Amino acid sequence: MAAHRKPKQRSLSGHTARTAATLALASAATATAFEGTGHADPRLSPSEVKAKVDELYREAEVATEKYNGAKEKADKAEKSLTDLRDEAARRTEKLNSARQGLGSLATAQYRSGAVDPSVQLALSSDPDEFLERAALADRAGLRQAATVTGVRNQVRELDQLRTEADGTLADLKSRQADLRKHKKTVTGKLGEARRLLARLTAEERARVAADDDGRGGAGEGTERAARAAGRPAAPGTAKGAPNARAAAAVSYAYKALGSPYVWGATGPNAFDCSGLTQAAYRAAGISLPRTTYAQIDTGRRVSRAELQPGDLVFFYSGISHVGLYVGDGQMIHAPNPSAPVRLAPISQMPFAGAARVA
Repeated sequence: MAAHRKPKQRSLSGHTARTAATLALASAATATAFEGTGHADPRLSPSEVKAKVDELYREAEVATEKYNGAKEKADKAEKSLTDLRDEAARRTEKLNSARQGLGSLATAQYRSGAVDPSVQLALSSDPDEFLERAALADRAGLRQAATVTGVRNQVRELDQLRTEADGTLADLKSRQADLRKHKKTVTGKLGEARRLLARLTAEERARVAADDDGRGGAGEGTERAARAAGRPAAPGTAKGAPNARAAAAVSYAYKALGSPYVWGATGPNAFDCSGLTQAAYRAAGISLPRTTYAQIDTGRRVSRAELQPGDLVFFYSGISHVGLYVGDGQMIHAPNPSAPVRLAPISQMPFAGAARVA
């Protein structure tokens, strides 16, 4: 019976092997080419770059306001923790003094010994003097008992302070973690915007900047000319401001024209959007919260038709941008890192609301 054997496979050699290798390399090259095409960033037009950069700036501003809010809360938590620790130190010093007093009294009693009062009376050569001393001792005992109770209360209060400080410390660490997260988001968005702008030629970047300036509205040319001459723009007027405080805030904003946008900044030399409005009203003697979404809840809401110079005007659905209304449909605001504090029409962005704080 013949043995059943598997047919012998032929090995590739010569022309056949070279052909197979060529096909394999071509296939790999083709796959790589398609893969590369899928990940390649296509060449964007200047208008497309501007649209992407504007979107990145808006996203960065949202993150900036979250950063500002987290920083405000972190600062409050840090101050609260410092106050609690200072108070705990004072209470500890007071407690130590009370304990030392109790210790001295206990030592004196130990040294004098505990003698039964009836025996002391029997042995006393002057019963009246003994009774007077006994009365003093009773009063001293009451004072000692009150001191002991006071010490116990101090220990309990000190423990409560320390527990509260521990909780505040945990809150502070949480706020600091939020700060780091939002800072990373902001710097990432701004970095991506810079990389997109860097792909444009100098001429294209100039056109994008000119397009931004072209939307600035009345007064923008004066501001640019003043910056080019190396001097601040002439302060505008607060005509129509309802009161002296609103007028002072508007005057401050005019003096800030041309100042750079720096996220997280509140002046006097650089601002972000809510930092500018906060600084303007700080100069007018009014304290505003740090963030746009908190500032809109300050004062009284007003409609777009009711706007007066000094009103805060807010934009976008997330209330992520704010400016100071100065009249004639114009505001002064800190736009983004590519533009300084400037005049602009409030129609430039989606209007979300307004608040009158003065």
